Amino acid sequence: MTVSTTEPTAAAPTVREGDERLVRLTVAAGAKVTALIAREQQGEFLRIAITGGGCNGLSYKLRFAAAPRTGDILVRSAGIPVLVDSKTALYLRGTVLDYSSQLIAGGFKFTNPNAKASCSCGESFSV
Repeated sequence: MTVSTTEPTAAAPTVREGDERLVRLTVAAGAKVTALIAREQQGEFLRIAITGGGCNGLSYKLRFAAAPRTGDILVRSAGIPVLVDSKTALYLRGTVLDYSSQLIAGGFKFTNPNAKASCSCGESFSV
């Protein structure tokens, strides 16, 4: 009888490859995310999620992730590996993420063709 002395390894998460038809970062957004990843050192992926909340019912969330999760869709845009979960993908298709360094109304901005209405700050929307 043979006994294995090695510990079983955890299976790598199942990740699907997506493309910029799901989400696209502008050059300005890609440059800002690259700078933030270098500064924050909290992960090499940008995760975009949509959650319930905000003025219009749905809110965008941006954060860094060290690794993908099972079911994620990986999109490479403007040199950035972007992770989107399958539920978020339903609301995100065709979205462009831009960045502006203006003092007034600056920051990350989403242009989402699926949004029927959005609040003035641009951080929440409805479909």
